[in-house]
Amino acid sequence: MRYTLRQLEVFLATARFENVSRAAQLLAMSQSAASGALGELEAQFDVQLFERHGKRLRLSELGHQVRARAQSVLDQAQALQDVLIQGEEVGALRVGATLTIGNYLAVPMIAQFRQLYPTANVRLSVANTQTVADAVANYDLDVGLVEGELNRAELKVQRWRQDELVVFTAPDHPLAALKHVTDEQLIAQEWIVRESGSGTRQAFDRAMRGILPSLDISMELQHTEAIKRAVESQLGVGCLSRISLADAFDRGSLVPVSVPQRDFGRQLNIITHTEKYHSVALTQWLRCCFEKWSAVEESD
Repeated sequence: MRYTLRQLEVFLATARFENVSRAAQLLAMSQSAASGALGELEAQFDVQLFERHGKRLRLSELGHQVRARAQSVLDQAQALQDVLIQGEEVGALRVGATLTIGNYLAVPMIAQFRQLYPTANVRLSVANTQTVADAVANYDLDVGLVEGELNRAELKVQRWRQDELVVFTAPDHPLAALKHVTDEQLIAQEWIVRESGSGTRQAFDRAMRGILPSLDISMELQHTEAIKRAVESQLGVGCLSRISLADAFDRGSLVPVSVPQRDFGRQLNIITHTEKYHSVALTQWLRCCFEKWSAVEESD
C-alpha cells in the first residue's frame, strides 16, 4: 500500500479546515509532521490535492474526487477496528438534528436505540437545516434528521415522517376566539418566527405564499421555546411544528388557530452523504428510523 491511514487522516482534516495547522491540532501532531504527511501523499502519486492560496488550502478538482473515497477508507478502517475490539456490536454514531427534531424527538430515539444496542455511543448535534446539511456533506456527521427541503448532489435525502406547522396564540389573544382566521387577519398580526435557514421558517414561508411580503415579521428567534414564551407574553402570533407545541396545548398556555386556507404540512427527511460508508451503527440507526420511528405518534 503506497499510502497510510495517517496520511489520509491529515488529508481529510486539512480538507475540512483548509489549513494544515488546524488539521495538526485536531490530530494532536506537529504542524511539520502534518505538512510532511500531506506532502508525502502528494509526492508518492505525483498529484496535487490542494490549491494553495497563502495559508489557505483549497481542494483541487482531483482532491474533491479523492476526498469521498478517502473518507470511506477511514470509515471502513474504523469499522474493522470496532469489529476486532468488540465484535459485531454497534459502536459510535454522530447524529445531527434540526431544532424541533433534536429537542422533541431525537432524545427518546437515542434512549431507545441504546436500549436495543447497549454498546452504541451516539453523539447528538442540534442546529438548523443548513448547518446540519453542511456537516453531513463535510463528513462531520454520519446522518442528519432535518425539517427543511434540500437538493444537493452530494446528499441522499430520504422521506421520513410527516409533520405540520400550527399557527398559535396566547389563550386570551383575539384570534383565539375565532373559529377560522382569514388571510386579512393574518396580515394584521405581528409575527414571531424562526430564523432564515431553518426548516420551520422554510415551511412557514411556503405556507404563506402570496401574502408573505405583507406579513409583519416583528421577531426572528433561533429557539422554539423562546418563540413560545414570547407568544405566551402576547408579543405576537407564532407558527411552529405541532410536535413542539403538544405540551403547551395540553396545558392551555397556548392555543392553536385554524387557518384552513393555508397548507402547513411538511415532510421530515433523513440525509446521508451519497459516498458515506454505512457502519453497523449507521445501518441499524437507519433501520430503526424507518421501521420504528417513521409513524407520527399520537402524542405528537
